[in-house]
Amino acid sequence: MIRGLFSLYYPPRYGTIIAYMLQNTEYHVGPYLKWYWRTQNFAKVIYRRELNPTKAARLLRLALMAGMLLQIIAAFIVIGLWKAHDLAGGLYFGLALLVSYPVVWAHLIAVPLELGRIFIVKPKEAALIKQSETIFANHPGVKIAVAGSYGKTSMKELLLTVLSEGKKVAATPANKNVSISHALFARKLDGDEDILIIEYGEGEPGDVGRFAKITHPTHGIITGVAPAHLDQYKTLEAAGKDIFSLAEYVAGEQLYANGESGALLPLADELTDIKLYTAKGFAGWKVSNLQLTTTNTSFTLSKGKRALRLTSGLLGAHQIGPLSLAAVLGLEFGLTENEIIAGVAKTLPYEHRMQPRPLSGAWIIDDTYNGNIEGVRAGTALLAALPAKRKLYVTPGLVDQGKETEAVHVEMGQLIAQAKPDMVILMKNSVTTYIQQGLEQAGYAGEIKLENKPLEFYTNIDQFIAAGDLVLMQNDWTDNYA
Repeated sequence: MIRGLFSLYYPPRYGTIIAYMLQNTEYHVGPYLKWYWRTQNFAKVIYRRELNPTKAARLLRLALMAGMLLQIIAAFIVIGLWKAHDLAGGLYFGLALLVSYPVVWAHLIAVPLELGRIFIVKPKEAALIKQSETIFANHPGVKIAVAGSYGKTSMKELLLTVLSEGKKVAATPANKNVSISHALFARKLDGDEDILIIEYGEGEPGDVGRFAKITHPTHGIITGVAPAHLDQYKTLEAAGKDIFSLAEYVAGEQLYANGESGALLPLADELTDIKLYTAKGFAGWKVSNLQLTTTNTSFTLSKGKRALRLTSGLLGAHQIGPLSLAAVLGLEFGLTENEIIAGVAKTLPYEHRMQPRPLSGAWIIDDTYNGNIEGVRAGTALLAALPAKRKLYVTPGLVDQGKETEAVHVEMGQLIAQAKPDMVILMKNSVTTYIQQGLEQAGYAGEIKLENKPLEFYTNIDQFIAAGDLVLMQNDWTDNYA
């Protein structure tokens, strides 16, 4: 308690805390204020990560410190004037200024951010987005939209890698998947690209349709439907329908979807021409001779007398469907078989998406980028399939699950138990008991460890593992979630 109060009244530390909170909510005032007002101990805010010292974060921190120091000085001036001139109420006003400065500046700093968003950022973004629609509409290349609750960035990156082997391809960078990101991407195009790959986010209802109106896709890929952003969509069905609004803008025979996503299938059944890709293959191409290791995935893709032996740096059987789709699309777009084999060989996990790395004689599979129940399903299946002296599963749970939170985490516990890791390490938070409940229901007999200091654990994981271990770390839980 004392440390928590001290953190409020020490400007350098408090300035860092507020800058951190704003940075982790992407400088959106609403989520930041919700987090601020439910925080009981500010000393424990920087708990799972640290402040990324970007220019914006440093400027915010300096502005906060300067503002708080000015208020402190003003408080002492008022108190001094009260003593000198016996001003009515001067003491109380001065003390109020002194006591309130942390709360005052936590809110004052949000004002210019919100005003800037309303009067500067939004009008500028609107103009750029309008210009980008013309660029996309006039672009002669194939335009592939990638939408879904999960797996979008991985799908986009593997398509970019494979198709670039024989075509000029451009794709939206990293996980930049909203209209302003699309607009900035459009401005950098040369105009002679053969293929554009555009990732669609789905932060709130109507997003996918808005993105499609602006980017004019010729092809569409739906990577899956799972509980995500349910704080905005409220139900899984609503999220799925929003994602499938892509079908209104893409011809049915050029719309492809993940046939292994259970929540996706009822929506796909309503479309007659949609094509499904799975671990068994795609569009008449069949998968055989699957081999999984900690560093790659190999399989044969064949149709009639044609056969391609493909090896990818992507991990897990759940990657076979997307790789098969990329290979077949490559053939349709004019790539040779050798180009496709070479392109697939270059595919690697995107950062924090089933990304393997050796450490102290063990293998760490880092799958900590966000997360959803389908990712857990894929990860636990991989953990079960790979050999190791000792298997460890590490997770904080899933965020943005809305009213499905309990059911999803109980299922998550059951999936973990089915993989039979020797130890499960849970980052303690509001969903931990649900995961434990699922583990118990599935009869998990291994060791369960509750971790109260996630940042410390991840930083020192090399002290926790031994040679021959296989460690799967799944999902992320930022500090703005309780």
